[in-house]
Amino acid sequence: MTRILAHHDLIALLDPDACIEALRDGFTQSDAVAVPGQRIRTDLPFPGTATALIPGLLPKIDAYTVKVNAKFPGARPALRGVICLHSGQDGELLALLDSATITAWRTGLAAALGTYVLAPDPGEKTVLGVIGAGAQAELMVLGLRRLRRVDGLVVHDLDPAHAASFATRHRGHSVGSAAEVAAHADIVLLATWSRAPLLHLADTRPGQHLTSLGVDEPGKRELAGDVLEAALLAVDDRPLAAAMGVLAATGLPPEAAHATLGEILRGEHPGRTDSSQRTVYAPVGLPWQDLALAWLAYQEAERRGLGLEVDLLGSPSRSVSPGKSQR
Repeated sequence: MTRILAHHDLIALLDPDACIEALRDGFTQSDAVAVPGQRIRTDLPFPGTATALIPGLLPKIDAYTVKVNAKFPGARPALRGVICLHSGQDGELLALLDSATITAWRTGLAAALGTYVLAPDPGEKTVLGVIGAGAQAELMVLGLRRLRRVDGLVVHDLDPAHAASFATRHRGHSVGSAAEVAAHADIVLLATWSRAPLLHLADTRPGQHLTSLGVDEPGKRELAGDVLEAALLAVDDRPLAAAMGVLAATGLPPEAAHATLGEILRGEHPGRTDSSQRTVYAPVGLPWQDLALAWLAYQEAERRGLGLEVDLLGSPSRSVSPGKSQR
């Protein structure tokens, strides 16, 4: 049987703290997997791109994931797709999960973890800045507030109403530009579709931390090259960052990244060593992250009986979530 887990199922199943711990474990252990993950992306004859992440693998999990996404920036939601969770024993399709939900959670919470590791220790007051008030920013803010104190929040989005709504939900205020966010914030989170730098070195200051989440395919840019060259730069994967991430966007080689988040969490790199350092975390997103959260959701769904069970080789059998009627 295959368990189908839609958005509402995943929201009921996923716990932010458990997800952060699973991602932390993944960053420390993923290098032990012999088969590297691949991120495959292609243009389409439509206003979007297609992306596949294969395979999502982690030690001690006897399963793997295959993710297929459609990215259409003008659509709402902009990302749609499915994650296939397969048994590592015989390839059985254990679950089909909504990709937009898993991707937002694993991307936002992993970014929160990287931000927590690299940002300066809280001072008398820590102001968080958000540029791009989308689903991933929601999860970044949620996750970061579980990891450290945040005293204030300032947000900018191309849609002023969207920024204002985000600010209201998170007890902050909105401003009119990315530079204004950087001027007010100690920590800046960027999660946009931008193809031109939103911040230059002159917009930042010593001691500031920036997490650039939007640069996950060729052509996208959020930070200018002078910011990256002046900062301690950490990524999730050097070759991937050089092929389609923040290094590719500025023409920098893989070795321009001083560390990976995994190296810092394993104690192989010290990370920030000076309160006056600028630091940048610029991940692309790795297949094992999909597995980490998909496996959590699947195990909890099995325990609680949530989702729709389907025999793909035979007739469907509905397993109805508590409180939901069959349709």
